[in-house]
Amino acid sequence: MRHNKKFNHLGRKKAHRDAMLSNMASSLILHKRIFTTVAKAKALRIYVEPMITKSKEDTTHSRREVFSKLQNKYAVKELFSEVASKVADRPGGYTRVIKTGFRLGDNAAMCFIELVDFNENMLKEGKTAKAASKTRRSRRSKSASEAPKAEVATETAAPKAEVEVEEKSAE
Repeated sequence: MRHNKKFNHLGRKKAHRDAMLSNMASSLILHKRIFTTVAKAKALRIYVEPMITKSKEDTTHSRREVFSKLQNKYAVKELFSEVASKVADRPGGYTRVIKTGFRLGDNAAMCFIELVDFNENMLKEGKTAKAASKTRRSRRSKSASEAPKAEVATETAAPKAEVEVEEKSAE
C-alpha cells in the first residue's frame, strides 16, 4: 500500500531527479518561464518555491543553502537580486502552471510554468480587473443606497403637503 507516499519520482533515480530539478529550477529563475510536462512542473513547484522564500532573506547562510540545491551562481545571483525584490510582499504561490495541451509524440500533458510576478500580460489584466471590480462595487453601493433615500424623502414630503392643503381648505 502507498500510505503517505506522495512524492513523484518521475521515473528516475534520486541523483538523476535531483540534477534534473536543479537544472529546471535554474532555467526557471533565469528565463522566468519554461515549457515542460505537467508532472515535472508540479515537482518543480515543490522544489523551487522554498528557495524563493529563502531568497527573501539575503544572508550568507540562505545563499549557501540555495546554491547547494541550484549549483549555478548566476541563477543564485538572479534569484537574490531581481526575483526576491519582486516577490518580497507576496506570502507564497510564486509560480503559475498554465496547461497548454498534449505533446504530439506521446500525448503527454504539457504546460508552461512561470514566475507569477514576471508575466506582464497577466499583471495588466489583473490590475484592470481589480480596478474595474472596485469601481463597480462602489457605484452600486452609492446608487443603491442613495436612490431609496431620495424616494423615501419624496414620498414622505408629498403626503404632508397634501395634508396641510386639506387642513387649510377645511378651515
